[in-house]
Amino acid sequence: MTDPKAIQPSELDQLPDRDPEETAEWRASLDAVAEAAGPHRAAYLMRRTLERAEGNGIALPKLLETDYVNSIPTPAEPSVPGDEEMEARITAWNRWNAAAMVTRGSKYGVGGHIATFASAAWLYETGFNHFFKGKEGDGSGDQLYIQGHAAPGIYARAFLDGRLNEHHLDNFRREAAGNGLPSYPHPRRLPWLWEFPTVSMGLGPLSAIYQARFNRYLTNRGVKDVSASHVWAFLGDGEMDEPESTAALALAAREELDNLTFVINCNLQRLDGPVRANFKIVQELEAQFRGAGWNVVKTLWGSAWDELFQLDTTGALVRRLRQVPDAQVQTYQTRDAAYIRQDFFGADPALAEMAKLLSDDKILDCFHFSRGGHEPRKVYAAYRAALEHKGAPTVILAQTVKGHTLGTGFASKNANHQMKKLSVDEFKAMRDLLGLPVPDSLFADGVVPYVHPGADSPEVRYLQERRAALGGPAPARRVHPVAPLPAPAEKAFAAFDKGSGSQNLATTMAFVRLVKDLVRDKETGRRWVPIVPDEARTFGMESLFPSLGIYSPKGQTYEPVDRDQLMYYKEAKNGQILNEGITEAGSMADFIAASTAYATHGEPMIPFYIFYSMFGWQRTADQMWQLGDQLGRGFLVGATAGRTTLTGEGLQHADGHSPVIAATNPAALTYDPAFAYEISVIVREGLRRMYGEAKPGEDQDVFYYLTVYNEPLPQPAKPAGLGIDEGIVKGLYRFNTAESAGLTPVANAPRMQLLGSGTAIHWALQAQRLLADEWGVAADVWSATSWSELRRDALEADAALLRGDERVPYVRQALQGAEGPVLAVSDYMRQVPDQIAQWVEQDYSSLGADGFGLSDTRDAARRHFGVDAQSIVVAALAQLARRGEVKATAVKEARERYGL
Repeated sequence: MTDPKAIQPSELDQLPDRDPEETAEWRASLDAVAEAAGPHRAAYLMRRTLERAEGNGIALPKLLETDYVNSIPTPAEPSVPGDEEMEARITAWNRWNAAAMVTRGSKYGVGGHIATFASAAWLYETGFNHFFKGKEGDGSGDQLYIQGHAAPGIYARAFLDGRLNEHHLDNFRREAAGNGLPSYPHPRRLPWLWEFPTVSMGLGPLSAIYQARFNRYLTNRGVKDVSASHVWAFLGDGEMDEPESTAALALAAREELDNLTFVINCNLQRLDGPVRANFKIVQELEAQFRGAGWNVVKTLWGSAWDELFQLDTTGALVRRLRQVPDAQVQTYQTRDAAYIRQDFFGADPALAEMAKLLSDDKILDCFHFSRGGHEPRKVYAAYRAALEHKGAPTVILAQTVKGHTLGTGFASKNANHQMKKLSVDEFKAMRDLLGLPVPDSLFADGVVPYVHPGADSPEVRYLQERRAALGGPAPARRVHPVAPLPAPAEKAFAAFDKGSGSQNLATTMAFVRLVKDLVRDKETGRRWVPIVPDEARTFGMESLFPSLGIYSPKGQTYEPVDRDQLMYYKEAKNGQILNEGITEAGSMADFIAASTAYATHGEPMIPFYIFYSMFGWQRTADQMWQLGDQLGRGFLVGATAGRTTLTGEGLQHADGHSPVIAATNPAALTYDPAFAYEISVIVREGLRRMYGEAKPGEDQDVFYYLTVYNEPLPQPAKPAGLGIDEGIVKGLYRFNTAESAGLTPVANAPRMQLLGSGTAIHWALQAQRLLADEWGVAADVWSATSWSELRRDALEADAALLRGDERVPYVRQALQGAEGPVLAVSDYMRQVPDQIAQWVEQDYSSLGADGFGLSDTRDAARRHFGVDAQSIVVAALAQLARRGEVKATAVKEARERYGL
């Protein structure tokens, strides 16, 4: 038997070695270097060899980490065009006014963040001066995702530019009185400035990736060539802990989105302390992004470090920089030169010798101030490298000091995120450091002044000239005037007016059939953007595959296994469907990009995102809020909706509450249609409101949420009569009466009003017949297409009343004169129909599916939750018994008869 110790590694390698002697020579050389020059030298040579191989395109696993130094050496940095001294003065004014704005606002207790922009100022200023394209040039300009906590610096620049005045700055975080500035980038609150909401943290990076991807989608489909647009996302290193921040890195690399750059401000601090106290966040992020396939540019050290690296003939400095954890780097920021000499340089004899050549001032300059993210030349080099790199997105890891230039009381202190103001003395020290001409006389009564060099000053002229050369102000949101989209042909909407006859049809399929017709429309069909998270076949959408195609920037490089079938899986570079895989978050980011293309690119697109209703609002409600903030338009469709319609799936799939969550979003118009013709009316109205001719005072910046079901049921014809469409849109109309349903109630029979939404209306119709046939009760059935829109209208009526303008809520108007009590039922928790209870004049009660879902048949689940037809009958009889309109014994008898 062979001794395992005698087996060479190559013998255990599955790959054949065609020249073992050469392999042995390479190994021997490495062993010799390690023995003669030490393991550090051997490691250095190996890293350089692997880097060389990677640069030559040799297929080897990539290095996931490089040394803790700048990716671009100083001699390779390009010169910065423009006037560096002028740009430094502009940045100094902006630093001052950003800090003054937050400090002055602190007396109102509204908060604000000073330290973030102080660390990132040059990351923004370099971009504004040289890179970020505005919207007044050709194309759509660049898309800027600004880090939320840096907003004061962006406002300060807009103040210098003349787009904001002192009144605006003094109303930072105070919006109620008008002319205020929102805390963070909120397009709904400041729609001429902000394009993209980036707080809640983590949503910015995710949205930026899908925005860059959607830009490619528009170009590849021939809707609009936006290939000149670049997406810049500014992020914090602490923000990268959010799972959404890194959720789509592989997508960006897989689709080679070189129109995207992440700029991560690595000031090593999160909100309350170090990001990676015992580790190194830059190295961790580098490995993560490189592993995902991104181009990584590290901009860590300023020019003061050049001398130290030249003295590092043994590599000891680079090794030490890799060893020191981030929290200790922060400590160096706050300690004197003696401490740094002992703790940093004293850890290695070679470093101790190096330190003897360095003055205390030199050491403090390096460790307190000199970071790559604070030097415009190094930032410029990184940005230029990002734009020149092709075939992959780029991430720039820029190291900075949080609170830079704000004084020793701020810089690198764990609490600086919560520190909202500087003292007058601290401002004077900052003035002296930045060299600003701010005389002491301006500090009247201890109030820190805003400072401006003058509208015709060299600084302002330079700033405006640079922005004019780059295409106008930035950031900026522009809604280009476009003609309302023409309404699609009425034929598509009228297709369900006659009902489905003897065919059973689920409302999910009815919606898909409607869209299938709408995407064929000659005028607007190409503007539809179908989005689905890997459930297209579940929702019956596979018929769209061959006709629309699934978007892929690579096209279809393989022969699909189902190519011989009519509805085969077809991918295409100009495909229309975004089939995202199993990612609701990614699908929502798609939807946001598409739904705001009318502003971002001047191209109104009509996205519809169809998903398991349980996995929409519950999982990604934060993004729905972001969607409302960004003024998005389109259709969200919660399919397989309801708590009892999805048989067998159980607790994690049974949605009984999405309309409750949706009702909390002011921009969401939530509908629970029961019938196919209702879906047609709602979609037609949505297209008119969002993309067509708006009515006076009507908000177009809304989106629709429709719940549709997977239960095949008869689809009735649309009732005749006036006001049906209006009732569907407003949320309630009478579907039938006992008489029109063919029931013949006895004279003076007790009467009920049954309100049902979605699939629940079918149980109400069954209960209507049972009540008439078995209990002598006449019931009218109403379709409540939108409980939340009824409530919203009623709330507006209440508000109008307080203003002295009396208006009757629509729900009260619709039910006016309806006899008997009202019983409302839905396939959701009772809180959904109870939204309208206080505005219903009749006695009101409700049934719903409260609690966790469960696996069983539909009938068993409905009996469990007490929402089936028999349960409705018992509840109706109980209401009538309390009013003395039926005998109390009828309730007990019904319970026993139906086995309740």
